[in-house]
Amino acid sequence: MSKILQFKSEKNWSIIRDSDKSEIERLCNELHLTYQDIKQLIDISLDLKSWDERNLSSFLPITKPNLKNRELKVHILNGIKESWELLKKNETDYSTFQPTTDNSKQNINFIESDKERTILGDCPVASDKTRCCNLKTLDSVINCGFDCSYCTIQSFYKDGKVIFEKNLKEKLDKLSLDPLKKYHIGTGQSSDSLMWGNKGDNLKNLFDFARNNPNVILELKTKSANIDYLLNNRIPPNVICTWSLNTQTVIDKEEHLTASLNDRITAAKLVSKSGILVGFHFHPMVYYKGWEDEYASIAKSLVINFKPESVALVSIGTLTFIKPVIKQIRERDFKTKILQIPLSDAEGKFSYDYETKKLMFSKLFHYFEPWHNKVFFYMCMEDKKLWKDVFNREYKSNTEFEEDMINSYFNKIGNR
Repeated sequence: MSKILQFKSEKNWSIIRDSDKSEIERLCNELHLTYQDIKQLIDISLDLKSWDERNLSSFLPITKPNLKNRELKVHILNGIKESWELLKKNETDYSTFQPTTDNSKQNINFIESDKERTILGDCPVASDKTRCCNLKTLDSVINCGFDCSYCTIQSFYKDGKVIFEKNLKEKLDKLSLDPLKKYHIGTGQSSDSLMWGNKGDNLKNLFDFARNNPNVILELKTKSANIDYLLNNRIPPNVICTWSLNTQTVIDKEEHLTASLNDRITAAKLVSKSGILVGFHFHPMVYYKGWEDEYASIAKSLVINFKPESVALVSIGTLTFIKPVIKQIRERDFKTKILQIPLSDAEGKFSYDYETKKLMFSKLFHYFEPWHNKVFFYMCMEDKKLWKDVFNREYKSNTEFEEDMINSYFNKIGNR
């Protein structure tokens, strides 16, 4: 019991179900569990509660006769772990799952900041270990009002405040950019690009920046349908508006407070008709019962409703976590199945295994066959080998990928 006491003051112990606390205490007494044994059982209990699964005791294996103490311990712990892993390996079942959301996200505290900070930097998840587009990020707003259960923003910004850059125009004017170099800059990494509209002249200042720097591709990435400012103002041709899309199942279960799939596509159609290039991010794809038909339906809808010359890009990716995000999701104590995946090693992060990714990405790419060679398809932060398996093409370096992407975007702007 002395080992259990080390955990009783921690948040994770306080939020697991009472029945699971009792079971862990019983196993600790009978099997003399180590610190790591207890920690893993707590993590498994957190997951089972979050996934709305049965309690821990229902995952105990049938006890074999004549097992000695250590053999019994290994048998029981391995049995629990194998049942837990099986839940993660199979397609997630959302059919009866009812998620919980953080309603406090709707009570937003807006703050204007005039602190000295750099607003232009590298993508926070950029890495040489995966194939990366070397995106530059422009953080004019910090924190998001949506409540996507998988979001990494929640691991960076935890105080619930949404911060607008008070001196955005001045900071944009002072950015040192090489006029002979082409740039791809995104604004959707520290917040949603469109959900705030033109609050604080945010969009106006960003569009003035794009207009003054024609060597820049400025990408606005969103899960909203807040497009009034775009439709009522002249937008520079080097601005691309992109929508992160997912199936309505994933939106309902994991992308809380965001616009519906239909509203996102409708917004993209209106923006496209106004002459602005659009794009679509299928990131993250989620492996669940019914995934193939639902993703196929989205792709077919886009092919029908958009001309390829109006679409700059389609990106594909999936759930990828770092340890702090996994820890934070578990500590939130809410209903989500977003961690009900194998969490295989992916170049130091955790994601689906290679074959599952290959299956999902290949299927989705196939659904877009009418757009092949007409729209720029890429994968975001995925294994370099996947490119050949999915797209039948690959890049030797991140720089080569970046240059091809930017040139494709500028060519499409020129053609329009």
